[in-house]
This record gives sequence, structure tokens and C-alpha cells, in this order.
Amino acid sequence: MLPGNQAPVIVLNQNTQREEGKKAQLANIRAAKAVADIIRTTLGPKSMLKMLLDPMGGIVLTNDGNAILREIDVKHPAAKTMIDLSRTQDEEVGDGTTSVIILAGELMGVSEPFLNQKIHPINVVSAYFKALEAALKSADSISKLVSIEDKETLSVIAQSCIGTKFSSRWGNLIVDLATEAVKTVYINNNGKVEVDVKRYAKIEKIPGGDIEESRVLRGVMFNKDVTHPKMRRYIENPRVILLDCPLEYKKAESMTNVEMTKEEDFNTLLRLEEEEVEKLCQAIMRLNPDVVITEKGVSDLAQHYFLKQNISVIRRIRKTDNNRIARVSGATIVNRPEELQESDVGTKCHKFEIKLIGDEYYTFMEDCEDPKACSILLRGATKDVLNEIERNMHDAMAVARNVMIEPKLVPGGGAVEMHVANELTKIGRTIEGIEQLPFQAVAQAFEVIARTLAQNCGCNVVRIVTELRAKHAEDNPDAPFWGIDGNAGKLADMRTVGVWEPLAVKKQTFKTAIEAACMLLRIDEVVSGISKPEKKSGPVAAAPDEIEA
Repeated sequence: MLPGNQAPVIVLNQNTQREEGKKAQLANIRAAKAVADIIRTTLGPKSMLKMLLDPMGGIVLTNDGNAILREIDVKHPAAKTMIDLSRTQDEEVGDGTTSVIILAGELMGVSEPFLNQKIHPINVVSAYFKALEAALKSADSISKLVSIEDKETLSVIAQSCIGTKFSSRWGNLIVDLATEAVKTVYINNNGKVEVDVKRYAKIEKIPGGDIEESRVLRGVMFNKDVTHPKMRRYIENPRVILLDCPLEYKKAESMTNVEMTKEEDFNTLLRLEEEEVEKLCQAIMRLNPDVVITEKGVSDLAQHYFLKQNISVIRRIRKTDNNRIARVSGATIVNRPEELQESDVGTKCHKFEIKLIGDEYYTFMEDCEDPKACSILLRGATKDVLNEIERNMHDAMAVARNVMIEPKLVPGGGAVEMHVANELTKIGRTIEGIEQLPFQAVAQAFEVIARTLAQNCGCNVVRIVTELRAKHAEDNPDAPFWGIDGNAGKLADMRTVGVWEPLAVKKQTFKTAIEAACMLLRIDEVVSGISKPEKKSGPVAAAPDEIEA
């Protein structure tokens, strides 16, 4: 009873739902494990595919962790946080999107007994962060430095990434495409390495044809045709001018009224507009170009002038495509045609060609000198297959890019995780106090990657994981390199099998998973306030139950 028979004070809205203390923590753990269970079967070379229906009725067929979770609509806030992890991993390093979710789910799962034993979450979080530092050091200790000039090394890494994906059935085709594209956009400017795959390596998907017809162009392609049918569609050694301004008369920024007193004034106005366009065209034509490409519109009159000079014109091209053309042709994108100079003209592209593929025209600018951008042409039977290959290509290119920026590799197949688990177990024995148990639980959680790999390739899970644990416990310099060969379902030395992964991917996986688990464990209350929509003002008839007597 409240003193003096006071009425209880209600602070929160009546509709607000609250989960406090242990109840909230256990709900978060269950949500994290549920998300991890969704994509558990998509890890490894023998992984299963998921078929998802998106809200528009389209079908997504994939085993890419990020692509699956992106399509799933979840309600629980902890589950939403888990899905964000996968997106972060994809944006940062491009690969390991499934591993990070499985590891985070397992780290949440092993913390449950400690919460039941009334150990404070802050102690668990503190132990987890210590384990993260030790895990990063032990992963670094078995990494090997590689030369990025060696094409063979890049192919091996991309193969390890593609090996677990749907497109692995086409052998080295996708791997070769990915490594060639990354080597094309690689720039080393006085020790400053730039590999901008997202902006300068564009994947163009054209349904139809055979997958073997896919290739990396020594140049770029885009889905555009010339503005006039009489313009040239094939030019060798073209002079290219790039613009980002309209080749039309300038329209006034704001509303403009023109008052005419004589009927000749209207003709004068039209003549001035035509002269303005002619002036723009003359400024461009004095440099004698073969191809003019602009991001904005081109008027009919400008087309007429260019056609008379036998110049091909392409209009309304995307800004990103224009940037890629500038890289391959050596041209400079110019805003004002009157300021054009000879140095702005691109001459590095040796072939301009427009082809009809299917029922659409595509412009190809190929045979470029030292192109620092490229287009990857993908052909395939259906859109679903092409979309999945595009996702796989993105992962393979991201992995090759990571190695170019940080050329260190670690063994795959669960070997690095088992090595980390073994090292953490050893360190855990030296830790005193209450943090020892959560620290050793992290070691146990790291084994989940090897265990899941074993489950997905259909072998005897208990026996394989026990043998692998025993192998890593040996005092042998070769021990850290033993993992699970997902294709054969048995233990193998990863150096012999040739399964390597970039250290950057593993580091990012460990950091993201442990930091996310720590953040979720520190939540002790979940408040979801459901506010009613405000009633509309105006003479709306009241519902029967709202009418007061």
C-alpha cells in the first residue's frame, strides 16, 4: 500500500510494454539465436540455398547471409541489431556475413548460464573484450604475408570465397573475372593504395547467352544508344568529349514573363535561342571530336549540327557511368563547353561500338590504354541466376580488394577459429576471479564455425570436431593449419587443400560479433511504446463506443 492511500503514479503510457532485467536479457539471447539459426545451414561449400519472396512478389534465391537477412522482416529489436551486423560486415569487407551472425548468436547463447547464476553482465562483457584482444593476437600469429603481384595468390583467395557459393559450379570463371576486375581498378599512388571496386568496377547483367560468355572489358559499357539513327555506331580511335551540362538553350531559374509588343519579337526570341545552342555546338566542334557524351539533354537543333559534322552523341548518361568513361578514355568531364581545351579530350579508348544485344542497344568503349575502371559483362539464363552470380562476384571482388590493401592470409575451413579457441582456453586457465568462466566460454563459442561446417557437409560432427580439437591441442607447428575440408567432410591441412581467407575478413568478423554480443548483453530493459494515432480534427462522426452518455 502507498502511504496515506495515495493513488499510484503512472509515468508511462498505458499501452507501453516493458521487459526488465533478466527477462529482457533472456529475450535478447533467444532473438539472437533465432536469427543465427535462420542462416546456419548456408555456411560452407555444401551449404543450402534459401528461397525468399520479397514484398513485390519477386524471388530471391541465395545462400549469401546478408542477402537473406536483408529480405527478412523482423519485429524484435535485438534481432534487428543482429541483421545490421551482417550489413556492416558486407559493407566493410564483403565476405563473412554468415559467420559473423552465427558467431554472435553463439556468444549470446554461451552467456545465458552466467546470467542464470546471477553473474553481473558487466563482468561477462569485460571478459568478452579481453577475449577479443587475445583472439585478434592469436589470429595474427598464424597469418602469412603474400605478394599482391602474384595472380595465383589472388585466385586462390577468391576461389576460397566462391567455393562456398552457388557459382562455384562454373569453376574458375567467376574467380578469374573478379581478380581481373580488381587488378584493373588497383591504383598505387606513392604507397597510397586505392581499390574502389564499388565505383569503378560495374557489373552489367544481360539475360540470355551462356555464362561462359561473361568477361571483363578493357573499358566500359552502358545501356545507351546514339540520339539520332544516322550517327556512327562504330568508330576506331575516337576523340571523346564528356560534359555534364545540357546542350539546349538555358531555361530561366525562376518564373520569367516576357512581354512582346511587336510580332517580330517572337521570331527574335526564337532566333536568340537557336544562336545560343549554335554557340554551344561551335565551342564543342572546334576541337573536332568523334563522340560527345553528356549527362543532361541534347536538343534537336544540337543533334542536327553534330550530325552535319559526323559526330555521335549520347545523352542522359548516369553520373557514375560518366566517371568510369573519364577513367578509361582519359577525358575530363567539363561543365562549360566554351572552356573546353585539347587536354580535356579523351584519346585513350581505341574502339567505340554500339551493339544490339537482345532488344536493347549497348555502347561499348573498349581496347583502352591502361584503364583504371572496367565493366564486367555477365550473361546467364535467368535473372535469378544473374543476381546470385552478381552477389558472388561482389564478395569475391571484396575479398581480393582486402588482400591488396592488407596482404595477409589465414587458413580457412574453421582452422583459425579452432586455433583461437585453443589459445583462449590456455589463457583462460591463467585468469583469476569471476571473469575466468566467461573468458573460457568465448573459446567454446569460437568452435561453432567448425561445428557448423561439419554439420553442413553431413559428416559425424562429434567425432570430427573432437579430432580437430585434439589436433589443435598438439604442440606442433603444423597444428594451427588443420581444419575441415567441407567438400570431403574430413580433416585436412588447409595449406595442402589451398583454402585461405584474408586476415581482414576474420578480424572484422571477430570484432563485430563480440562487440555486438557485448552491446546486447548490457541491455537490461526494453521499452516499446505504442502510441495511438491522433484523432483527425474536423466534423468526423464519432464511433459508437466513443459517444459519451
